Amino acid sequence: MKIHILGIAGTFMGGIAQLAKEKGDSVTGSDKAIYPPMSTQLEQAGIAVVQDEDCTFLAEEPDCVVIGNAKSRGHKAVEATLNAQQKYQSGPQWLAENILADRWVIAVAGTHGKTSTSSMVAWILEDVGLQPGFLIGGVPENFGVSARLGAAPFFVVEADEYDTAFFDKRSKFVHYHPRTCVLNNLEFDHADIFSSVQEIQKQFHHLVRTVPQNGLLVMPEDDQNLQEVIAMGAWTPIQTQGQQGVWQYQCQTPDASQFTVQFQGEEIGRVTWRMSGLHNVRNALSAIAAAVHCGVPPKLAVDALNRFLGIRRRMTLIGEVSGIQIYDDFAHHPTAIATTLAGAKNSSSAVGRLIAVFEPRSNTMRMGIHAKTLPAAFRDADAVFAFIDPQWQWQLPIQAFSQTVSVAETYDALLAQLLAYLQPNDRVVVMSNGAFGAIHQRLLHALQESMPS
Repeated sequence: MKIHILGIAGTFMGGIAQLAKEKGDSVTGSDKAIYPPMSTQLEQAGIAVVQDEDCTFLAEEPDCVVIGNAKSRGHKAVEATLNAQQKYQSGPQWLAENILADRWVIAVAGTHGKTSTSSMVAWILEDVGLQPGFLIGGVPENFGVSARLGAAPFFVVEADEYDTAFFDKRSKFVHYHPRTCVLNNLEFDHADIFSSVQEIQKQFHHLVRTVPQNGLLVMPEDDQNLQEVIAMGAWTPIQTQGQQGVWQYQCQTPDASQFTVQFQGEEIGRVTWRMSGLHNVRNALSAIAAAVHCGVPPKLAVDALNRFLGIRRRMTLIGEVSGIQIYDDFAHHPTAIATTLAGAKNSSSAVGRLIAVFEPRSNTMRMGIHAKTLPAAFRDADAVFAFIDPQWQWQLPIQAFSQTVSVAETYDALLAQLLAYLQPNDRVVVMSNGAFGAIHQRLLHALQESMPS
């Protein structure tokens, strides 16, 4: 089959491209902004990418055009596809029909932690020799790619609540029909498509409706929004995790880099890993529960996480110069920012100041939805640096922060501010869900030139 993907540079659509290529399809794609790690993966897979509105792909007579949800009516290539009466479908529909139909699907949903938890589940299954397929919105270090077909029956998919396509406004995850379903948490987000948390809960309940009676729902015992979803109706066994859940934890270190796992009060094993933060412990409990439902012995599931290497762009150390460490992180929601910084603050290796550098570029952030809760999210940072594009027409409530806040309107200005402020032993956490003008690498190179290690 010959397919062309509109919006191929996104983590989800790029994963679709890799799966189609591995399946034996001829794959091309187009997009306007492509950067690592997806650009690297597509290049390694031998997938050609053309400019965003290049319509020459239609002359190649593809069997199907797969359209990402970032592409809307009015987009030149979308309009050309429709005018040509070319067959098209969404990424989630393609995935459901071509990959998931005959698989045991493990879906991981939630406002936060989807990528981390999905990666953990995939690694546990891999570690015990089950060779799962997966499609994850990031790159697990244990695999080096964000998607692969794997071997039947298991397939792990990061289950996003964002809408499917311009022609299908349901959440992506309703297409997946999981047998094992993890619900990590539920908060208000994606204000560009949802007007209230109740609308998001409705979509989550659509997902719950698709899980069979012989399946499993895994969820935290202390998330009120998810409890309200379950109250709408559930037909599947539920296992909870948390201090009062059937899956419990006991942290041995302040940064939660060591913890024990208990099931119904019985200790199963201990995890010592490179991850930190209580949020990752909770993600681990969900991953263990999901893997056990797939037949993995509990002790082996716990042991596997001792060999879990993390995910790129999740507190990834970019480099160190004169004791100044630069980390890259995907956090872009106040809760994710707070948990990321808390884990960094409590790190056993913490010495100097903790510097937060962030770019509030998500649609919800740009709309100012999180303006009131954002200052508190940075409470563990000693100083905050922010890039605010003046075109966003949004101002950071600087006066509400408890520490020094510096705002820049260009990446060059931000870089200059950081170079003037940083000192040996500082830890710099750069947070954005985009490329952030390659500020991580630019800062590292500038530090190497000004204070060689």
